Amino acid sequence: MQIVINPPKKTWSSLCERPQVELEFLENSVRNILARVQRSGDEALREFTRQFDRAEVTNLQLTEKEIQEAIESIPKELKDAIAVAAVNIEVFHASQKQTLTPVETMPGVTCWRKAVPVQKVGIYIPGGSAPLFSTVLMLGIPARLAGCKEVILCTPPDSNGKINSAIIYAAQLTGIRKIFKVGGAQAIAAMAYGTESIPNVYKIFGPGNQYVTKAKQLVNQQGIAIDMPAGPSEVLVWADESANPAFVAADLLSQAEHGEDSQVMLVVNDEKLITTIQAEVDQQLSALPRKAIAEKSLQNSKIICIESSATAADFINEYAPEHLIINTKDADVLSDKIVNAGSVFIGNYSPEAIGDYASGTNHTLPTNGYAKASGGVSLESFIRYITFQKLTQSGLQALGPVVEKMAEAEQLTGHKQAVSIRLANLK
Repeated sequence: MQIVINPPKKTWSSLCERPQVELEFLENSVRNILARVQRSGDEALREFTRQFDRAEVTNLQLTEKEIQEAIESIPKELKDAIAVAAVNIEVFHASQKQTLTPVETMPGVTCWRKAVPVQKVGIYIPGGSAPLFSTVLMLGIPARLAGCKEVILCTPPDSNGKINSAIIYAAQLTGIRKIFKVGGAQAIAAMAYGTESIPNVYKIFGPGNQYVTKAKQLVNQQGIAIDMPAGPSEVLVWADESANPAFVAADLLSQAEHGEDSQVMLVVNDEKLITTIQAEVDQQLSALPRKAIAEKSLQNSKIICIESSATAADFINEYAPEHLIINTKDADVLSDKIVNAGSVFIGNYSPEAIGDYASGTNHTLPTNGYAKASGGVSLESFIRYITFQKLTQSGLQALGPVVEKMAEAEQLTGHKQAVSIRLANLK
């Protein structure tokens, strides 16, 4: 990990850069995948699955038999753990439901909003060496609570053409029955355009690598809604002398093991902490099964020493981490200074892993600095609001002249006439 001591503000933008694939190569590759899927449908999906997943898949959709076999293969202990997480996630997201009350903005003018679920939703779940069945809960549960009419799920198969059983179990637990064996940018293309087997959707959810993220951004430009640009995962740990070095190291490594392009950041207030925490990282890393992945990630990572807590908070807000762990003696006070972060974990006993799985908050969060303008997935991510207004005759008589004057000032005579013709009729 690169060590930087009290960096001047002019260097912050470079310190906040995330690891990137060469952008032109990335975009060209993804555009090619999108075009081929749009042109050739299922045939292209099978070809890409052979190329990227080393798997032969004849039927892209899971059968009921495959779903049932997967459900039966899950150990009871894991089912029980998933059930606890599912309840917490449902409780937290159900609390986000709003009561929408009509408002009379002036006598005779009533306005209100109606919450309507997104009718067709696509969920992408990363697979590979770390199949994220927890993400199925994070997306499937609010989709069900919102009342989405059709929810489909795409996830990459293993080399045997199989999908992880826990992903399948979590999907059926949330009510998702349409599950497809396709991953990567090609899965995003399938959900955006539709193929012979996979229906197109109106909004696509789910994290992924830089190829998946770029695919989501490109189809978004074509009119398909997405949750957010959620790319490689990241965490920033803010620690002082009160932090347990073993806890800090474990938090850093828990994120580093996500992928080689993940990034972990450590902000401390004293150089003396760096050596102690680094020693813990090295010790714990040696025993980590995903050591090779974590080592690559740590090469992209940094330790920043900033003595002033106010300056440290400013730097963290500039970085805008996906996950922020505040492990300091005054963590509650410092958390109030944070305005740019996806999700915040406060104190010694709030590891980021808890939010990843079971506290109830959603772990689908903005990365790459997007937390400056975007929040994580919530119940409202699956809902859209339609506004309504109704005027009585007296309401139009009171408000109409206001609109006439404004429309005339904007030189929109047709707008003015739509009001004037009604007012004349009421005389």
